[in-house]
Amino acid sequence: MPRNPTVKVGYDYVHSVVDDHSRLAYCEILPDETGSTCAAFLLRAAGYLAGHGITRIERLITDNHWSYRRSNDMARAVAQLGARHKFIQPHCPWQNGKVERFNRTLQVEWAYRQMFLSNTERATALAPWLEFYNTQRRHTALGGLPPASRLSPT
Repeated sequence: MPRNPTVKVGYDYVHSVVDDHSRLAYCEILPDETGSTCAAFLLRAAGYLAGHGITRIERLITDNHWSYRRSNDMARAVAQLGARHKFIQPHCPWQNGKVERFNRTLQVEWAYRQMFLSNTERATALAPWLEFYNTQRRHTALGGLPPASRLSPT
């Protein structure tokens, strides 16, 4: 059976959300970056944030990828949250600096810090690393404290 050339074999997509105030991060490894996948991820991320006391999302800032800009599923998810969706200017990733910096840290400290013997092993290591990032890892922008230090006790 010939391989479908539109299916990228060996690719995973790490979707990430970072709260602007606390820097609390949430991410998942997903098989694609379609609008429906991004919308479902956004709703799960909102649930994660709500579980940590961040119950209102005012603004969602993303790049201009078609799955954000042109997806009806994504527009419905943003509306369901009661948020305003803002887009950065094309070719200006620094306008989404917090998540861009998080992605760099994610690469250096999780994805490439050690050798994984399988994709499953690498994926399994994400949740513990994310817990460390949110609760113990010191952040210069937070005065040497982790993101959890900025959350209200629930």
